Amino acid sequence: MTATSVAAQIPPEAQPADAPGDPYIWLEDVEGERAMEWVEAQNARSAEALQAVPEYEALYADALEVITSDDRIAYPSIMGDWLYNFWTDEDNERGLWRRTSWESYLGGEPEWETVLDIDALGEAEGVNWAYKGSSCLAPDYERCLVRLSRGGADAVETREFDLTTKTFVASGFSLPESKGAVAWLSEDELLVATDFGEGSMTTSGYPRVVKRWQRGTPLAEAETVFEGEAEDVGSWASALKRGDEIIGAVAHRPSFFEGSLHVMHEGELVRLDLPLDADPGIVGDHMTLYLRSDWDAGGEAYTAGSLLAIDYDAFLGGSRDFQAVFVPTERQTVEGTSSTKNTFLVSLLDNVNGELRQFRFEGGEWVGRTVDAPDFGSVSVVSTSDDDDRFFFTYSSFLQPTTLYLASGDGTTREVTQLPAEFDASGLSVQQWEATSADGTRVPYFIVAPEALAMDGSNPTQLYGYGGFEVSLTPSYGGLLGKTWLERGGVYVLANIRGGGEFGPAWHRSAQRENRQRAFDDFIAVAEDLIARGVTSPEHLGIRGGSNGGLLTGTVMTQRSDLFNGVVISVPLLDMRRYHTLLAGASWMAEYGDPDNPEDWAFISQYSPYQNLREDADYPRPLFTTTTRDDRVHPGHARKMAAKMLAMGYDVDYVENTEGGHGSGVTPAQQATMWASIYSYLWRQLGG
Repeated sequence: MTATSVAAQIPPEAQPADAPGDPYIWLEDVEGERAMEWVEAQNARSAEALQAVPEYEALYADALEVITSDDRIAYPSIMGDWLYNFWTDEDNERGLWRRTSWESYLGGEPEWETVLDIDALGEAEGVNWAYKGSSCLAPDYERCLVRLSRGGADAVETREFDLTTKTFVASGFSLPESKGAVAWLSEDELLVATDFGEGSMTTSGYPRVVKRWQRGTPLAEAETVFEGEAEDVGSWASALKRGDEIIGAVAHRPSFFEGSLHVMHEGELVRLDLPLDADPGIVGDHMTLYLRSDWDAGGEAYTAGSLLAIDYDAFLGGSRDFQAVFVPTERQTVEGTSSTKNTFLVSLLDNVNGELRQFRFEGGEWVGRTVDAPDFGSVSVVSTSDDDDRFFFTYSSFLQPTTLYLASGDGTTREVTQLPAEFDASGLSVQQWEATSADGTRVPYFIVAPEALAMDGSNPTQLYGYGGFEVSLTPSYGGLLGKTWLERGGVYVLANIRGGGEFGPAWHRSAQRENRQRAFDDFIAVAEDLIARGVTSPEHLGIRGGSNGGLLTGTVMTQRSDLFNGVVISVPLLDMRRYHTLLAGASWMAEYGDPDNPEDWAFISQYSPYQNLREDADYPRPLFTTTTRDDRVHPGHARKMAAKMLAMGYDVDYVENTEGGHGSGVTPAQQATMWASIYSYLWRQLGG
């Protein structure tokens, strides 16, 4: 099918007042008949083209093998005397929620007991259920709230589940499909944030009302404990565990990067007097606080990026006598925190390399130690428990398979299992280089390539980036990337551009709103550096990104099409004039700006990919991927951009899964098809 004949299928459509002159707005009708006919036509056309690539069948087989391999690590979730795991394979496409004993798991060949079969549930109820996790009531862990999603969307149906009988509780707690959150206060009481009906949701599509719900009473009679505003991002039900005490809490977020925590104290909901951009938590008897901005409290000045702690009761009593648990250097940042019964775990990045530290409150001060793990990789906490000091964590790097460790309360660690090598990494090396951005900023990036790399510009090279929302990209083992790209001779580059969190809050904030172009400039600088070094050339260089990373690749394609021959744009934001009106888009205005504000639109309009497409450009043929059931980033972004390019006469490839939420599919076959399509595209575009 030619570009002209595809464009001819798109009829003129009356435009709403906020989108004048947009002939493709009808593609925002997610499951509308006309829109789905267009999707089916594009899927069929692109499937024919991509599956004709000689490597496709082998790439599909390799992807499916990795996705369904029984050699994957069964990551455990600690709940009392049991370790739980969710598992998918060829026989259980939608997955099994299962459990085993500590002894069995640590013995190396665990005997799993099925708790809930999602495939069987979906077949019995005639619904394409996807498992979205559960919340179980400590310390007995007999009752759980199981979250089920239709087709992998963010919105979930919540049902009470009995772990002793392994059945849903008849007449138990049950919530209809909605985005939101629910937390146990006791066996007979919940804190609930959900869609309570008209006016209860924000413009971003999240709950603004939180209620206290007693067992045996209608949800409509639940007591309202908190109400936010319609313009907020949302309000979520939560619970903090302090020893045996469960503290009900409401997390209120007026904007994406600002939030307040309200806790139940002496029968009332009390707002904690903390900076709006700080992250509070509970460790033992202490409240912890991660700062994103400099803060003065109790006569002391604390710097952004620091971790603080204070006795919880003392804080509620008015004390502001914080102690600094950790203060980062210029090239360090706190990547995440978690806790066990008596310890505070801090995941760090030091020049984008992972490290894990464990702190205890001893003798009136916080004492830390580094948890034993290899260097030059990523260290991630997998599972902790408030009832135990044991915890599981992983280490991985680009070339070393992921290893699962168990850390004990006495500070010792033991290797539990290591993922078998999923691809041949012999002859490959990892290096960390730097590029210089347009404003002189040093931008680090990792390159995974053959040791004997020919620096003649001939190497097929995939450049990956994200650059937003303070999300860090770190070294990690990817069997799928290895099998479909590295093992076949491709070069992989991971760019740590501004907008991410690799060097703390300032690295992120330097590319927010009116400074967004810095993230694009950083990515372009890495591409130019790769070409200047002779690693690759525009003919063999491709870029890939998803979600905010799809905005990145879509924008860079429109700004510097001369640098690339392949562009993968997955589950993307692209129409930045309307992004805030689509699904969760309004919640991201703190990151991008408000297009309805002329001052903000002035800088957004400079890069918005959909608005900046030109008919006279020499764009590489892009690949758009999305899912119909993505209720986070609207599939209309990818649809409209593809349709507009086709109408301009450009060739594009387009793949839209009907399931999968904000991802690549639900079942292994769907996921393998998506990844085989992506890598067939990259090899076709870059390997010649």
